Amino acid sequence: MMTRILNYAKTTYQTEPEYLWDRLPEAAVLRNQENQKWYALFMKISKEKLGLKEKETVWALNLKCDPLFIGSLLEMDGYYPAYHMNKNHWITVLLDGTVEEKQVLELLDLSYHLTEKRKKS
Repeated sequence: MMTRILNYAKTTYQTEPEYLWDRLPEAAVLRNQENQKWYALFMKISKEKLGLKEKETVWALNLKCDPLFIGSLLEMDGYYPAYHMNKNHWITVLLDGTVEEKQVLELLDLSYHLTEKRKKS
């Protein structure tokens, strides 16, 4: 699923993943090219860090999200308070198939648009 999401970001937003950390070589950031703000962070994470009992490591995606949606999303399987990000404006989504790819892509679109420069009226 990660490869399809990255391909979608590339074709839709002309965004290439950036690998910023030597100690986390698989972690990738997507930035809005207009202003360099992050709109997605791919990472491998222990389920324990999300409050689950399993020690298994899974791919997850942090996305910027409208605070009004976060509470509803957290009621569904596969969504967690943002790991290492502002929990009022970000959410973590498991990429293990729990959340349908279509919904992940819709949230990716929302995240991208939330990072766009605001137009002055």
